[in-house]
Amino acid sequence: MIQSANNRLRTQGVGEGGPGHQRYVDIHCHCLPGIDDGPATMSEAIELCRALVSDGIGTVAATPHQLGRFDSLNDANQIREAVRLVNEKLYDNDIDLCVLPGADVRVDERTCGLLRADKIMTVGDGGRYLMLELPAEVLIDIEPLLIELGRVNIRAIISHPERCRVIARGPHILEKWLEHSASLQITAGSLLGEFGPAAQQAAWSFLQRGWAQIVATDAHDICRRRPRMTAAFECIANESGRQVARNLCIENPMRILQGAPLPGVSEVSIAGY
Repeated sequence: MIQSANNRLRTQGVGEGGPGHQRYVDIHCHCLPGIDDGPATMSEAIELCRALVSDGIGTVAATPHQLGRFDSLNDANQIREAVRLVNEKLYDNDIDLCVLPGADVRVDERTCGLLRADKIMTVGDGGRYLMLELPAEVLIDIEPLLIELGRVNIRAIISHPERCRVIARGPHILEKWLEHSASLQITAGSLLGEFGPAAQQAAWSFLQRGWAQIVATDAHDICRRRPRMTAAFECIANESGRQVARNLCIENPMRILQGAPLPGVSEVSIAGY
């Protein structure tokens, strides 16, 4: 069913499909059952998928954790099979959501070797973008990894940097990462204050400086970590305009899933805080 999902990605009407209606593209969501800290069962996974649709999302990349505390678990083929099964259930239940494979990969010195061995997953399984998760409390300079990935034409997406406390307190290191074509993905809930004031301030600062290129839900369930894309979209639209909101929540995420280039941040001053 992966090919079927990719066909739906190419043909569905992403964007504004009717009066007031958005079909958002979510590239970071933990919606596969029994594979990480997302839904425990298929039933819970389907409920989360229903919530994604209710939140206006038409396409989602399932991004279970890889490496870190999930080392040796959730390899690429396991994720592909889990996505296939979820898409079958969505089809059976007439839920209009396209699920594609991906992963939230903890930074690791073995990353490039594991990519070559097809053990860790790129976003959308497209071989073009890799989502990297930083530790929350320890600052790791990933510049050498970004250079290594660049040599094989893979661009890193740094997931929720606003929730990395050391970066939120002093984000200057992001400057050289951005110069190596890294992209920043901020969490919808961070913009709404759901991860505390420090993460909220950092998320808005990254967005307003033009550093952030993607907003994603990082949803895990329908209660504690539910999808909040619509609320985030409206906040961004009110603060920065609807086109900026569309870029962050629809157009740039779709470019990533299609393996297309993202606009750079070279025109934006990255002079720190």
